[in-house]
Amino acid sequence: MHGAGARVRSGGRESHNELSGTVHGPVVQAGSVHGGIHFGHTGPRPDGPERTPWQLPPLLKVIDRSRELAALERHRARAARDDRPVLAALSGLGGVGKTTLALSWLHALRSGFPDGQLHADLGAQASDGPAHPAEVLARFLRALGVSAQQLPARPAERTALYRSLTANRRLVVLLDDAVTAAQVRPLLPAGGSVTAVTSRRRLPGLTVDGCRPVHLEPLAPEAAVDLLADTLSDDRVSEQPDDARTLVELCAGLPLAVRVAGARLAARPGRPISTMVRALGEERRRLEALAIDGDHDVLATLDVSYRALPAPAARLYRLLGLYPGREFDGSVAAALLAADGGDGGGGADGGGGADGRDGADGRDGADGGGVAGRGAEDAAALLEALHDASLLVEAAGERHRFHDLVRLHAAAKAAEDEPPDARARALRRIADHCLASATRAEEILDPQHRTMPRDYGPGPVVVAEVGPGPEAALDWLERELPTLMAVLQQAPAAGFPTVCWQLADALWPLFLRRKFYPEWTASHRAGLAAAQALGDTAAECRMLTSGGVGELGSGSPGRALEMFERAARLFLAAGDGRGHARTLNYRGLALQRLGQPRSAADLFRRAAAELPAHGDRRAGALAGLNLADLALDEGRAEEALRHAGAARGALAASGDTYNAARAATCLGRAHLALGRLEAAEEQLSEALAALRAPSAYEAARALGALAEVSERHGRRQLAADRCREALDLYASAGRSGSAGAEALRERLERLDRLERLEGDASGR
Repeated sequence: MHGAGARVRSGGRESHNELSGTVHGPVVQAGSVHGGIHFGHTGPRPDGPERTPWQLPPLLKVIDRSRELAALERHRARAARDDRPVLAALSGLGGVGKTTLALSWLHALRSGFPDGQLHADLGAQASDGPAHPAEVLARFLRALGVSAQQLPARPAERTALYRSLTANRRLVVLLDDAVTAAQVRPLLPAGGSVTAVTSRRRLPGLTVDGCRPVHLEPLAPEAAVDLLADTLSDDRVSEQPDDARTLVELCAGLPLAVRVAGARLAARPGRPISTMVRALGEERRRLEALAIDGDHDVLATLDVSYRALPAPAARLYRLLGLYPGREFDGSVAAALLAADGGDGGGGADGGGGADGRDGADGRDGADGGGVAGRGAEDAAALLEALHDASLLVEAAGERHRFHDLVRLHAAAKAAEDEPPDARARALRRIADHCLASATRAEEILDPQHRTMPRDYGPGPVVVAEVGPGPEAALDWLERELPTLMAVLQQAPAAGFPTVCWQLADALWPLFLRRKFYPEWTASHRAGLAAAQALGDTAAECRMLTSGGVGELGSGSPGRALEMFERAARLFLAAGDGRGHARTLNYRGLALQRLGQPRSAADLFRRAAAELPAHGDRRAGALAGLNLADLALDEGRAEEALRHAGAARGALAASGDTYNAARAATCLGRAHLALGRLEAAEEQLSEALAALRAPSAYEAARALGALAEVSERHGRRQLAADRCREALDLYASAGRSGSAGAEALRERLERLDRLERLEGDASGR
């Protein structure tokens, strides 16, 4: 808004007030004001301080795109007049400069959009498939201040929260390398924000959303020469104009190709442009097989850059082309460079009895530390060489990524220049790195559990720095989940099926706490098939029990019961009484979900009695906790107190703080049922403090009970606040439809109704 004035007449006198300059946000002008004035934020806020993200990558100089920029600005101005969001889609060949143009436009808008910038690479050309909108929404919501524990599990709920948080913000959003309109649509912000989408495809489906399509063509020769001169930053273009024009023609005017060719020349100030012209001319015929949507010249330029690399950097470039992740850190490079030989493997066959989690003692073959020593230094130096050659792009947090075409080029070079046995060893090192790092995160998260042994290949195993504590380890597992799933799915065909089920096993703490149910189900089904193909009964039982818990959580208790009963039969056949006793607990949970509480209670009692006799007091305590929950649900509060108290003591003694906190929630609810409000509040508050970080669902249960305590104490406002917070937690855990969430909604409606009635009475 620009300057505005108003004249006000009062008591025969005329006064004038004027606002000048540029103003963002609401403006109120008035002659006389009586009473108080209050300005407030009416939209929903995340739990914690709001953040202002500035995620756009740095600018590059834009050459000869004034016509497109003018079209984008006309569209923005028209949308602003109509009071609607601004959406533009930039399409064109890979490397044509779509992202550069989008960044130039969006960076210029910063002063008018003070609430931040969001950026996501949607990965249309990624070898492991495009980014799922739910993954991108999770990153956006965290950038806007939503904690990981409060992220909704369901994509539709994430979209709803994202729209709520952006309704009153002025943001710019860049959605890079989209594949379809359907992928983009959930990521469009609400309110007066500006969104730019880039894609190799035209996206006509976005037109119905008010999108302005802008299609980019390669640069004209004169503009491409200007771009080459800007990249070189010396006099060679003016001194060698014919060679410069020939070079950009060989690059077909594609900005990425011109930039890469110019970068190679810029690194060698004494070389004439004709040397690059000759190199590109020599490579054209053999690059036909590497053509992607006709991008022959981009690939030729990349091949020239590749051949100019020192041999060690060229080898790392090829090997990184085998990595399935979209981004990576230095530990991945160090793992790929790890020397072959040695014996890093621990056998997978000594597994011991599997239940949902516990097994044998071994964590064989991997150093529990992070990347260290000469290997890390060598990896860092070679990564720097790849950055210098413009073959890598810096990502956030000291991470690296390939441009999509560059990664395809690196993979093609691996197939062309690496012998099959070398590729197989590299794939095994990638798998071992992922497995060892995920196992390290599992160890941090569940130190009281003993995992089954891990089966690594020959050679040293490099472990990533997964974080200093449980929260960081969980975040690492979540960030790397797409890569870990890709490795897991590829492992059987690559010749190491043990990695498939062992990686599924290592992901348990993430699945248990953050409820990635589709990945939970997919990983354990693949792991189960791998274990069966191996004839590994212990691994098969682990996949059945852990996978059954995932089926139970995702709403398939019948399928879960089948898996638990199948595991029970295998344990009996193997003479494993402890393993069989553990299945009693899981079968009881499935029967409880299937509406058979008495049968469930019988199994819980058997498990509580048999497991300690087999030396597993912790699992027996969990069975006792299940008995307490069941008794409480059926109105037997005193019985619930007995079972929950005993379970809490045993769980705390075993170091299982998470489940001990769950037992405290049960104790608090039992005290509440008996009218002991002070004892209930003490137990529930203690439980909530321990459960907030690891489990939104369990924290919501504790908060819901605390809301009832507050209401019964007569603190209705606090009760309502706790209801709302608990409902947010249920939503973030994907359990908005649970009985606990429904009871909270009813309580909140009643509290709001009482508040309105009291307000009406006081008004009368």
